Amino acid sequence: MNDRVEQIRARLSAALSPVSLEIEDDSHLHAGHAGARGGGGHFTVHIVSAAFEGKPPLARHRLVFDALGDMMQKEIHALSIKASTP
Repeated sequence: MNDRVEQIRARLSAALSPVSLEIEDDSHLHAGHAGARGGGGHFTVHIVSAAFEGKPPLARHRLVFDALGDMMQKEIHALSIKASTP
């Protein structure tokens, strides 16, 4: 597994204590894309956490983006998020 996936896993685990977390590196599907040339990866995150309870989808996505912080500036070019409650 690649280093970026492990960094994403560590940050999301620390911030949101998920009961389930799956991270897919989809970067290979975007070879030649402008963002891929800049070094940023494409990822899909499936996360289940009690932290999302009572929050609409946009608020759930903000929690994920906040947890990833500066990774969204360079390491991550695109992120697909599926966030749900247990």
